[in-house]
Amino acid sequence: MIDAVGEFDLIAALRARLGEPRPPVLLGIGDDAAITAPAGVTATSVDAVVEGVHFRPETTPLDAIGRKALATALSDLAAMGARPGEAYLVLGVPEGLSEEGCLLLFAGAEELAERFGVAIAGGDVTRSAALFVAVTVVGHAATEEDLVTRGAAAEGDVVAVTGELGGAAAGLLLDTVSQPADLPQEEAMALRARQLEPQPRLAEGAALAAAGATAMIDVSDGLGADAGHLAAESGLGLEIDLAAVPVQAGVTAVAQAAGLDPLDLAAGGGEDYELLACLPERALRGAQDAVASAGGRLTPIGRCVTGTGVRLSAPGGRKAPRGFDQLS
Repeated sequence: MIDAVGEFDLIAALRARLGEPRPPVLLGIGDDAAITAPAGVTATSVDAVVEGVHFRPETTPLDAIGRKALATALSDLAAMGARPGEAYLVLGVPEGLSEEGCLLLFAGAEELAERFGVAIAGGDVTRSAALFVAVTVVGHAATEEDLVTRGAAAEGDVVAVTGELGGAAAGLLLDTVSQPADLPQEEAMALRARQLEPQPRLAEGAALAAAGATAMIDVSDGLGADAGHLAAESGLGLEIDLAAVPVQAGVTAVAQAAGLDPLDLAAGGGEDYELLACLPERALRGAQDAVASAGGRLTPIGRCVTGTGVRLSAPGGRKAPRGFDQLS
């Protein structure tokens, strides 16, 4: 337990793992605050993963929790088109979690940070009734104009999404329903990985920003809910054709096994962490090529129109899902 190990012993162990800081961090873990020397402008976001809300400790390895905590925070930077810089982690340690367990969780975050060029520059450790990881991430850009917000979409812009949707929701369902006989094992594994190990689309976000995206958001709460945020901030309406939404392989089989409409997972499920972007029609082809060069795929699924809110057009007159609300 943390009180048996000692807060300062744990911080010392974490500091030893990180070694010397790298730019833009000048002073990292060990003092009252980190010191950084960024160039240009910065984008800062705070996110958290909490036991029982974002993961189940009995089915989620500790290192995967660390990776997911950092990945979900970095996804916010991806939606701004920012270059990732520093991260700060707050670890809430419940009774029974050992120093070894804390270090394993941190190792997962450290592995993801190394993969995306992120410097873990500090944080905090506290006792907690439930395991949680709160993450602050800082991204960088040369100028404010290089960053993409939610609020600058224009009427006539194309609405497009990276990757495929529904995988995370289907992966979560696989913990509660029997695996369908017609679901290949590799697809089942990919669905579970999508929920446990989200990947921030940082390269795709940078590519979209450079290609002229006017507004962006990461799809964390479901397509309907997150499209609504774009519409509200940009002061217009979004029309989305759900028949055009790319769906991850295996989602339909899992949805049918659970007695659900696949659209409920593909458009209403959350935690896919793909990017929903608006961009001028003339920029679409270049953006698709840029995203492909970054290793992703960009699919047009709708358009920005006069009005307010989001209109989701479901095939066959089916009821369109909306998405997930963290506080409902």
